[in-house]
Amino acid sequence: MSRPRIVIVGAGFAGYRAARTLSRAARGRADVTLLNPTDYFLYLPLLPQVAAGILEARRVTVSLSGTLRDVRLVLGEAGHVDLDARTVHYTDPEGGTGTLAYDRLVLAAGSVNKLLPIPGVAEHAHGFRGLPEALYLRDHVTRQIELAASGDDPATCAARCTFVVVGAGYTGTEVAAQGQLLTDALVRKHPPRRGVRPRWLLLDLAGRVLPELDRRLSDTADRVLRGRGVEVRTGTSVKEATRDGVLLTDGEFVDTRTLVWCVGVRPDPLAESLGLPMERGRLLVEPTLRVPGRPEVFACGDAAAVPDLDEPGQYTPMTAQHAWRQGKVAGQNVAASLTGGELRSYRHQDLGFVVDLGGVQAAANPLGVPLSGPLAGAVTRGYHLAAMPGNRVRVAADWLLDAVLPRQAVQLGLVRSWSVPLDTASPELVRMPDASAGSQPGGEPAAKEPGGGPARDRPRTAPAAHPAPGPVKRPDIPSEGDQ
Repeated sequence: MSRPRIVIVGAGFAGYRAARTLSRAARGRADVTLLNPTDYFLYLPLLPQVAAGILEARRVTVSLSGTLRDVRLVLGEAGHVDLDARTVHYTDPEGGTGTLAYDRLVLAAGSVNKLLPIPGVAEHAHGFRGLPEALYLRDHVTRQIELAASGDDPATCAARCTFVVVGAGYTGTEVAAQGQLLTDALVRKHPPRRGVRPRWLLLDLAGRVLPELDRRLSDTADRVLRGRGVEVRTGTSVKEATRDGVLLTDGEFVDTRTLVWCVGVRPDPLAESLGLPMERGRLLVEPTLRVPGRPEVFACGDAAAVPDLDEPGQYTPMTAQHAWRQGKVAGQNVAASLTGGELRSYRHQDLGFVVDLGGVQAAANPLGVPLSGPLAGAVTRGYHLAAMPGNRVRVAADWLLDAVLPRQAVQLGLVRSWSVPLDTASPELVRMPDASAGSQPGGEPAAKEPGGGPARDRPRTAPAAHPAPGPVKRPDIPSEGDQ
């Protein structure tokens, strides 16, 4: 008799935890297959430190094949799930196609950048959901400071030294906090002419930063950011984005070359394509994470609308904490479903939150106790080390080196602007050039501005010239992400 086949789609917090749980629970009694576009699990909370040059990129990636025993890794992106035939169709990194048959399916496809119908944002902003985007932002910020240091026009230098972050949730707050420290370090080596200083703006329509957290944590983050000179503008967002800057909702036009989009996330489009009941773009599931009417299908993480048993009528938010814990429950319930065991419901116990504000500063409330300053910083880094499923020594070593050595201010040039579009279903992958479209010597698609010069950053022909992975051309779905 053949062993049951379990397929897990996605290796984010939920998918990775489900795979790890099943690798132990199945103990060779089932074939577990993990389908993911990359061969690593990304520890997303430390991504701002990669963009700031504190951590080397591989520190926040954990090898799937190296840490998941008895789990078969298949590299590819799920394109279609045939629920009746119990098959998952996927495309591998080189364009080939394949099919995986299953007896149990765990959908943990995660989320992508949340889009809003604001003119110019899709063309001129960049998200912050994957490693390529973090590497691009580090290079881009470094390049702007270096160009400002050698520039002659004061207005252009000031625009290059102005950085706008939209969304004051976890990601946006940490990106602004870490980015401000990075540019301060850069200008010490490459001081801009005419006394121009880096300027960071953090925008959000909410009335305060970190609106989803306790007021005391929000106040701590706000105080630290403003103390460093970050312009925190609540009740304000972007009305229009252009090549030369952004028009704010309060009527001010800000000259800038950098727009970082951190307004939240939306579920991966794969969830909607299944044709099953949805809740604001997320797949409706039972408290056991099983899909109603499909006893062989489970869903968890950002792609699943999981009932909050402590708040009747509500669903758990799209956070890493919930995804990590849901992945464990999903793995346990899949194993139990194969043996006729009892399925358990997901119930989350809040252990607190941590927000790294760079340097020794942080905001944290472990077990409900609000902390700030160096103590919160120590708790925050301790939490991340404990939560990471690998690379702990390497991460700690990078932190130590950053504390005693100057930061390396160099551009690697590995990721170009056009290869990390905001409107994409695959933020973990760079968009590859199409050889038939022609390219410049540096590998960037050939494109010209109306005046005949080379295009700055994203060429207008990029979407047509690079079909895979292509942008998601569909209406935005509201989510519980950062507002």
